[in-house]
Amino acid sequence: MTTRNVAILMFDDVEVLDFAGPFEVFSVTSELSKGERPFAVSTVAEDPGAVNARNGLSINPDCTISDCPPPDILIVPGGQGTRKLIDNSAVINWIKDCARTAELVLSVCTGSLLLAKAGLLKGLEATTHHQALGLLKKLAPNTTIIENQRFVDNGKIITSGGIAAGIDMSLHVVGKLLGTAQAEQTAEYMEYKIGNG
Repeated sequence: MTTRNVAILMFDDVEVLDFAGPFEVFSVTSELSKGERPFAVSTVAEDPGAVNARNGLSINPDCTISDCPPPDILIVPGGQGTRKLIDNSAVINWIKDCARTAELVLSVCTGSLLLAKAGLLKGLEATTHHQALGLLKKLAPNTTIIENQRFVDNGKIITSGGIAAGIDMSLHVVGKLLGTAQAEQTAEYMEYKIGNG
């Protein structure tokens, strides 16, 4: 089994469960695996030093966008901080560059706004937090916006709705890559019920 590098983008005002939910899913899956770990999860920020997530949680990312190992799976979480990053060319270009070689690109909540700004949602279906659907429509006019669905899988690009939906999407990805039994084992360990309704 090949270990896939999972990179989770971090930034000030990132929503805690947006990154912590997927972090937990991929980390628990690896922890429960016998033999080689299927995922190596790292947190990545634009600059070195602590990131202040929503509600004052301080996080020390593992690496920066300049020294991060190329991700096989890129996760772009949401939160109020995405509004500032929309105009941050360094981060948007990094997302674009990663997307060229990544196996999968995932967004949680308003992380989809950054995928839209990077031009990754053109001609696809996408979702986001219910309060940001209008903004996503403006940023991605050539994208079909899906409401009332926890995640939307386009193959390489997968977007999820608000906050806790990132857990559903991540379990879906585990099942997609490693099989349903592995996803169910992870969900059972986490005491979490799988769904996309």
